[in-house]
Amino acid sequence: MTLFRTPIELGTLFEDLAGRGSATTVHLSRPMDIAPGLGTELALPRLARLAAEASGWLASAGTRPGDRVAIAKRNHWDYVVLSCAAARIGAVPVSLSAHLAPDTLAVLLKRLDPALLVTDAALLAAGREAGADPSALAARTVLVDGTAEGVLGLDDVRGGAIPAPRRAAPDAPLAIMHTSGTTGVPKLVVHSSRTIMRRLAGFEAHRWPVLGSRPDDTVAGAVSFAHGRALAWTASVLWLEPARLLAVTSGDWAEAGPFLLRHRPTTLEALPATYVRWQRRTQEPGHPFERVRLFISTFDAMHPPTVRAFLNGTRHRRPVWMQGWGQSETGPLTFRFLTRRAMAPEHGRHPTTRDLGRPVPTRTRLRVVDARTLRPVPRGTPGLVLCRTKALCLGYVGEQERWRAKRTGGWWNTGDIGVLTRTGRLLFVDRELDAIPEGSCVELEDVIDDRVPEVQECVVLSVPGRPSQPVVVTEDGALDPAAWRRAVADLPPLADPVVTTWDTLPRTGTGKVRRTVLRDLLGHRSDPYGTGRWT
Repeated sequence: MTLFRTPIELGTLFEDLAGRGSATTVHLSRPMDIAPGLGTELALPRLARLAAEASGWLASAGTRPGDRVAIAKRNHWDYVVLSCAAARIGAVPVSLSAHLAPDTLAVLLKRLDPALLVTDAALLAAGREAGADPSALAARTVLVDGTAEGVLGLDDVRGGAIPAPRRAAPDAPLAIMHTSGTTGVPKLVVHSSRTIMRRLAGFEAHRWPVLGSRPDDTVAGAVSFAHGRALAWTASVLWLEPARLLAVTSGDWAEAGPFLLRHRPTTLEALPATYVRWQRRTQEPGHPFERVRLFISTFDAMHPPTVRAFLNGTRHRRPVWMQGWGQSETGPLTFRFLTRRAMAPEHGRHPTTRDLGRPVPTRTRLRVVDARTLRPVPRGTPGLVLCRTKALCLGYVGEQERWRAKRTGGWWNTGDIGVLTRTGRLLFVDRELDAIPEGSCVELEDVIDDRVPEVQECVVLSVPGRPSQPVVVTEDGALDPAAWRRAVADLPPLADPVVTTWDTLPRTGTGKVRRTVLRDLLGHRSDPYGTGRWT
């Protein structure tokens, strides 16, 4: 039996869990692309064998210790299995979202120069059609679902010997993932065993009150499994041995709804955009969120009506929403617990989710500085948010100078504008690039979202020299003009709203709106107020 207090080895994660005798079962909303014959319910010993077998596939494809293995395919939890397989033979897994445009994916692959690309037929065909063949940018390519000219299929690499596992050096590159890319080409973030497994997953793998998974929990994740969060989430959840782990591979209710109804989670972590898409389901009788005691959100800002809908939709007596704020480079930096009472509107007050809480105790420190001088500003004054954390990534692949430029005397520049209160809480204002002189885009979006029930999402874009431009998403692309005028009457001047539907907004793989792209689509090509220097 392997006796680790916390999960510290990515390559042998499933073997270590199976060795502990963990009885957690993993349930998938659809079979894995790399092993569809295994179905949708897997015990940890079978997952351990699959990860070991997959390490043999990668070795048969010519992968050696230290090589980079790029993984780019449609969203599924098997990103995690493949990452474990690569780390098991001493290679460095690189998770790349299938949502990346072919030319963007090509840029990242050129920076990586991977020894192996693991992809699927749809992504390969899309890249070749766009003139950006991803297989041309890797030494070798393996398709997980079929065959194609010039590449290997899984049948070509199966059946080889399973290599002995290799232990990663604590501070060597372990895994690479990309940032959201809301403002351009994503950065490639390098993490080590010490930063992502010990400091991030290891911290979460304690039985903290409220947050820690319990033996009778059914823990659901509906996230981008191409994101680094998937590695820390999987390791920390499984280490605490809940009854079930649910991996929801799509926000599409046709897939997610029946799956969640069948298993009825008790804790749920989902992308903010997924919560918004599912919000109206909380009003349906017998919806699958009635047992949830803990909701978790990361990746992006949440608006109060969405948080309120889920907290009020569960039958649990004291449900909690844990809102985390951080970055791919740092992991979580602050957290705040939201309750029904905290989210209830009272006497015209609009409860805010912009209060991001306090730094993670003993783990992170925050400082707010002037954007021009980088000198600390008094408490209560907006400025750039800097942080200190031992979980900071090792750098950016192909852009190490860019990474160094974001470090100031041991502090990391997040590129966010915020306010540290006298009590040490952080109030989020905006990304520096998206800042507006009349206040906060996010605050305006919160208020509009609260005042106009038919609004699914509101995005306020800065337009220098003119009123800021709201873009409003509704179910049918329609909006009552009178209701809009009433909602914004006491707000700073805004341009007439552009009203659209959900699928028309350009988004990242984690559901964030790509504001720079949206600005261009609307013809607002003038420079924003922010510099974007620290993005």
